[in-house]
Amino acid sequence: MGLKDRLLKQGSTLTAFNGATPSTIPGASDQSVLHNEYSINGNPHVNTKPEPSTLDLDGLTPPRYTENLPG
Repeated sequence: MGLKDRLLKQGSTLTAFNGATPSTIPGASDQSVLHNEYSINGNPHVNTKPEPSTLDLDGLTPPRYTENLPG
């Protein structure tokens, strides 16, 4: 018996899904503006969320290593 079959038949104390695929959490899909943009630019502003990443390149492609060799 495989793990998925075992979970579906016997369940588990470690998960509520027991081998089933959970439904998509609202706001966590590709269509979500918050999910898609917030971590990059902070739009829309949400007080309870962390600050956006400072590592974003604003859509720019970084130079290649071969074009930016150490001196």
